Order: sequence, then structure tokens, then C-alpha cells
Amino acid sequence: MMIRNIRFVVVIIILLFGFIMPYKTKAISLPFGPYDHIQQQIYSLSLDEKIGQMLMVGFMGDSYNAELEAYINQYQVGGLILFERNIKDTAQTVALLNQMKEKNQGQIPLFLSLDEEGGRVSRVPDEFSSLPAARKIGELNQPKLSYRFGQTIAQEIKSLGFNMNYAPVLDVNNNPSNPIIGERAFGTSPKEVITHGVAVMEGMRSSGVIPVVKHFPGHGDTSKDSHLSLPTIHKDLSELHKVELKPFKAAIKADVDAIMIAHLLLPKLDSKKPSSLSKPIITELLRNQLNYNGLVITDDLTMKAVTNQMSVSDAAVQSVKAGNDLLLIAHHKQNVVETFQKLKQAVLSGEISESRINESVYRILKAKEKYNINNQQVEQVDVDSINQKLERFLSELEGVER
Repeated sequence: MMIRNIRFVVVIIILLFGFIMPYKTKAISLPFGPYDHIQQQIYSLSLDEKIGQMLMVGFMGDSYNAELEAYINQYQVGGLILFERNIKDTAQTVALLNQMKEKNQGQIPLFLSLDEEGGRVSRVPDEFSSLPAARKIGELNQPKLSYRFGQTIAQEIKSLGFNMNYAPVLDVNNNPSNPIIGERAFGTSPKEVITHGVAVMEGMRSSGVIPVVKHFPGHGDTSKDSHLSLPTIHKDLSELHKVELKPFKAAIKADVDAIMIAHLLLPKLDSKKPSSLSKPIITELLRNQLNYNGLVITDDLTMKAVTNQMSVSDAAVQSVKAGNDLLLIAHHKQNVVETFQKLKQAVLSGEISESRINESVYRILKAKEKYNINNQQVEQVDVDSINQKLERFLSELEGVER
């Protein structure tokens, strides 16, 4: 009887282990962890909503209008970019951004972005004191001041309601005949650009603004303006690693959140497509070789470097297939509408997988959560107080110069 009981117990133990062990030892691959609330949020979004999140669009006018209403409520875009044409003065800018947030209540918060580099690339209202270009910051060669420069810009634009800035420029200005970079770069060597560009980037994000470093893989050694035509860089990968890629690798090491891709032809990396539409450059080089997993944003797809070759909507499809997350479309509502429709058709036809869309939306939502992007409105802006801070910073710069 006792022996029978022992055998029974042994059989039970064996059966239990037979059931338990496979579940205990089996490796389960979950790309976003056992429970990821952002992934759960993506499951709840329609295809239209997900495509909308990938669009960063410009608009006409300096007040809330039908175009903006369509972008926010019909297409539910991920973000908006403001240019000089949209910014008249401080009160108008704050009112406009506040109205965008009000109309967006109950939806995923918007990236509200602009190009505020200092120097000639500046969008803030004229009421604010002007800050110098990157070249001046690099020449002063004071990394702590470079960090403060980034903080100062971020605090200035955040006071208006912005949460994303297409800066700093990480191009190495190593071509004296470059028509578009020039003083926008921190220097002519990778070391200068790394020292000051990364410090500015860190200063911006310390003040709660997402810095978008640009223009990967490097727009410094060009003799054409990509707004007007497609520049070509005849360098191979080993040459790019020696100069152009160094600042971007340093930014990636410093956990940069967003990188803008330039419209450049690099025939030794991809002989057919510009960098902004190139899978070898975005997915293979930036993602796989440089181990970058943050946001990738196209430069404006309405620039002639792109539109001289193809339509904006065709370029948008190519850019998503290449690995971009956010598609910047700065001009014309028709471009936005056609891009939305063509991307949706590309997914429905199987040209682009929905899982590919989900990857980008995941990065977008992750960045919005990290920076606490929300629809909270700005109550008021004390221009005098901000200008006092700007003037103190400018005085510090002058003191270093002397």
C-alpha cells in the first residue's frame, strides 16, 4: 500500500512537471515588453489615425482656419510646423497655438514645431531679442554657454507653446561654397560641431523641448541648396565616417530623440534615391549600423530636391518604406490630402505593411509621452521678462568675446 502511494505521488510529480516546465522555460518574444500601454494604444487606433500621426504639416495664414480644422479634426495629424508666414506677434502666436490645442482636445496631443536656430533661421516674433547664429557660438568655444544657448532657445519657444524645434544643425561646414549651411553650422571640423552641437541639443531638451538634429547624413559638403535642386556628395561610407557622420554618432550616443534626414544624393551609398527616401541610408546605416531607434523626420518633402523627381505623395510612400517616421509637408493642402490617401492605399494594397506603420507610430507616441506633450494652453507670455533673460545671455556672450 505504501509503495503504491509512493508510486502515485511520483506519477503526480512527473505529470505536474510535464505541464509546468514547458511554460516555465519557454522563451517568449514580445517586441514591446509583456505589457506596453503605448502598444495597447496603437491597437486601439484606426489606420487613418495612425497615418495621420505620421504627418507633420505646414499651413497658410496666421489664424485658425478651415485648413487647420481639416488637419486637426479630419486627418488628425501628428503635428504642425509654423513659419514666418504664420507668426505675426507674440499675442497672435500664443492665441493660434492655444486654439490648435483647444480644437485638438480629446485627441493625441500635437507636436508644435518650428525652425529656431538663432541667426538668420529664426521664426520667433520680432518682439524678442535676436540670438546669434551657431557659428558665433562655436567660435566662442564655451561648452557651458552652448548648453545655455540651447536652454535659452527652448525656454523662449516653449513660452509661446511650442514643444519641438528643428535644431541644432549638426552639419560640418567643410565646403566654403556651400550656399545653405554656412553660419548655421557650429564649425568646420567634426570636433567643433560635436562639442557645441551636442551641448545645445542637451540644453534644449533640459527645458522640455524636443531637439531635432539635422541634416543627416550631413549637408555641409555640398555646393547646391536642396530647396532648389538635389545636391550630390561623392563620398563613400568610410569617408563619411571620418567627418559628416561623427556629430550624428555623438548625438546618438547622447540619446538624441529625433533626427532630420536631408535630401542628398550619395551615389556610393544609394545610386538611385536621395537620402530621405533611401532604405540603405535610413534603415541600414542610421538604424542598423549606428543603432539609432529614435524618431526619424524627413526634411520638407515639398522641396525641389524631391519634387523635381516625383510627386510629394509618391515621395512620402518611398520615405516610409525607407524608414522615416514623420513626413514633413510644409506647403499646400493638396499635398497633404494626396499623401494621406496614397499612404492608406499603400497599406491596404500591401505595399507597406501595417506593422511598419505601427513601428513609426510607436516612436511618435513614445516621444510625446517622454516630453509630456499635452493640450494644455499657455496662459500668458511675459515678453519683457523673457527679453531680460535673453539680454543677460547676450551680455555673457559679449563678455566672452572681449
